[in-house]
Amino acid sequence: MTENQIPSEYCLEEFYPGFSPHDMDSAYKCDRLDTFKPDDGDLFWPLDFHYPRGFVPLGFLVVADGPCWGLQIAADNVPLPTSRGIKARMVGTHLYATEIPVTDPWEIESRAVAAGEHIPAFLETFPETWTKRVRELETWLHHLEGSEPSGSLADIGNYFEKSVRLIRRAWEIHFEMMYPLVANYVGFYGLCEELNIDPSQIGRFLQGYDTKIMETDRQLWGLTRRVRELGLEDLFSVTSPDRIAPELEVAGPDATQFLSELREFLDVYGRRSEGIIDLASAPWIEDPASPLGSIKTFLLMDHDHDFEQAGREVVAEREEAIVSARSRLTAEELAQFDAALGACQHANFNWWNEEHNFYIDLRAHLPLRRAATALSEAVGADNPDDGLFLFGPEIRSVVAGDTKWSEMSSLVVERRDYYEDWKARRIDMPKMLGTTPEEVTDPVMKEVFGMGHHFFAALADPSSEILKGVPASAGSAEGPARVLFSPDDLHTVLPGEVLVCEATSPNWTPAFAKIAACDCDSGGTLTHASIVSREYRIPCVTGVAVATSRISTGDRILVNGSTGEVTLLDEID
Repeated sequence: MTENQIPSEYCLEEFYPGFSPHDMDSAYKCDRLDTFKPDDGDLFWPLDFHYPRGFVPLGFLVVADGPCWGLQIAADNVPLPTSRGIKARMVGTHLYATEIPVTDPWEIESRAVAAGEHIPAFLETFPETWTKRVRELETWLHHLEGSEPSGSLADIGNYFEKSVRLIRRAWEIHFEMMYPLVANYVGFYGLCEELNIDPSQIGRFLQGYDTKIMETDRQLWGLTRRVRELGLEDLFSVTSPDRIAPELEVAGPDATQFLSELREFLDVYGRRSEGIIDLASAPWIEDPASPLGSIKTFLLMDHDHDFEQAGREVVAEREEAIVSARSRLTAEELAQFDAALGACQHANFNWWNEEHNFYIDLRAHLPLRRAATALSEAVGADNPDDGLFLFGPEIRSVVAGDTKWSEMSSLVVERRDYYEDWKARRIDMPKMLGTTPEEVTDPVMKEVFGMGHHFFAALADPSSEILKGVPASAGSAEGPARVLFSPDDLHTVLPGEVLVCEATSPNWTPAFAKIAACDCDSGGTLTHASIVSREYRIPCVTGVAVATSRISTGDRILVNGSTGEVTLLDEID
């Protein structure tokens, strides 16, 4: 194909059997979720690394009414001078995304003036605003998580609509917060460049602040210690993660005590899926195989992860990096640096980017999953998750009594096969489609997706023995690679392995206590892998573009998080 053509097999008018994207009936501000059209090839479309498993049909409602809606609303409300947010296109069950550019000079200038008025005031009151938004989210979450839709279709329909409203509001909040925080970070980045401060140090300036995600990991390690104290190591060592809970049920009083403590943990920390807005992924509280599998591999380590020591080291490194940067500045430069750093610490994207996931990315969609499983039970579906294979308008039609379940049941079978087929095809999908730009301007695309010069250079030369990306977390380490395309098998990662993946999200965090290093296709200085690697004191390189296609599980690789280089030392046959 030529550079600006979308392959014809990706321009699908009907993407799931029996449904047209034109019937999606979802929210949008300036561009609706759709399949590719031939003229979309004029834009640059990276494969969205946030969603490696793809989406079941109902998941596309979450995409449209969640991230797509929230991005477009926030980009206009801030407003971003050169971007109206992100739009997305579906290829099978997977998403490609691109920015919606603003090109008119007058509009760019007008939006820049408005942003200049909005962002400083937002940053000044960020802690108070975020606290209010958390209370709002918790009110919604506790209401829906604490109530169970009855067996009546009308009640399920009411619960469904409330769940959709939660998704929409949660993602409005998400990008209301995110865009100003990223803009603030980007401004600080530019100042550091002007002052000849290595921008790769900025992550260190902002690290060392506790989050709900790190709190979850500490509690998970606490359960690991309880396994040892209660003498349950042997049970964990010989049992597969999906069988650990049932085996504990019949293993005696010590196991009963552990299960009680596990349930307390899950009640607080277990309302999270194994993927961002992934409806097909059962939350921990519904299926604890993932946290139990993590505990199983934690037990293989010869020592516990020392969170307190790592925390002290992270804070010490932060303060040392700041002192070092300040020591080279003039009095005038020092005043600029201190003011900008203070603003970034006060409204800290690095902290918020982990903290918010506890409430939004891994959680806000789960009531919608509950609505779908309640529908499955009410109509006597063959599988508890069959409701996930209906689109939003179809669920509304079923709960209204306009469509009988029997009219949809055969389609559910076809769609389940379609989902599994496209999930398996993820490994071979091109990392980008359309026309490669000279640069991207949307701050999310640039700093979170990692769409910089290094990314495009790696795609242009994928055969090199030394892969280059963003130096995300300093230090170097080598080990055998473990290549994963989704978190499904994350609990199988062994201590000392190098995690190689498209990107990570907060549900991957427990693995960082046992891996030697991390290497990601996508992501920049503000991506999850970058932030968490610094907190866990392991080397990390992001934005490598071709890591998952060049590296195989078992290959021995060297990750240098200081230079942004990944070297293939010994490839398996």
